[in-house]
Amino acid sequence: MLKLEHVSKKINNFLLKDISLELPPGHIMGLIGENGAGKTTLIHTLSGLYTADQGQILLNGMKYDSSEADVKQEIGVVLHGGGVFDRERTLIGNGRHYGAFYRNYDENLLLHYFTQFQLDGRKKYRQLSKGEALKFAMAFALSHSPRLLLLDEPTANFDKDFRKIFFDLLRDYTAAGENSVILSTHITSDIEKTADYLLYLQSGRQLLYNDIESIRGSYRIAAGEEYKLRLLKDKIIYLLKLPTLKMGFAP
Repeated sequence: MLKLEHVSKKINNFLLKDISLELPPGHIMGLIGENGAGKTTLIHTLSGLYTADQGQILLNGMKYDSSEADVKQEIGVVLHGGGVFDRERTLIGNGRHYGAFYRNYDENLLLHYFTQFQLDGRKKYRQLSKGEALKFAMAFALSHSPRLLLLDEPTANFDKDFRKIFFDLLRDYTAAGENSVILSTHITSDIEKTADYLLYLQSGRQLLYNDIESIRGSYRIAAGEEYKLRLLKDKIIYLLKLPTLKMGFAP
């Protein structure tokens, strides 16, 4: 499905360096790391918004640098904040306008997701809440039947009821073993619910990548006060700070 070989990308003073991984079809990869770790840079590079400075990316055997147009047909993207759509067009209008760029765009499928996500297709994009904008981006991403779905921290603005719909949808999307998902998130429970693989970035570097069962066999989640977790020092590979709880992954 997806293969990265020593991929690097520099944006101003930030360097995403030497990312290598393989994600098989039919699986969900969780992407974690602190703010500024490189999650969004990686998502943008995989989506084609950025071009890798070094290394090679392949999707279903197609090289990004030599088959860009065909690769983009196979990718659905939900960017942080919902993406770049025409604020003055309706949701249906946006779907028709941007859907023209995709061979497999299906307006009936888009309308199906509008119903499932409780979106009004006659509404203008500028009238949407943050959560609605993300729902629309998700509906549009799925409307052209991509093989790879890239999700940049979408769940923070979803209510409890829609979160269940969202995760059920991801499971259905990958169930046939043909499609895969990369889900960037700060919410540890999202990873626990859905991820088959986990990539942890730190300061632009790949600190950890493996299937989730192997990681569970090698690491544990420790929860408690931050100063106590800090006593574990180099045993902590990832520290997640929540308003009322601190959590870390440790061997």
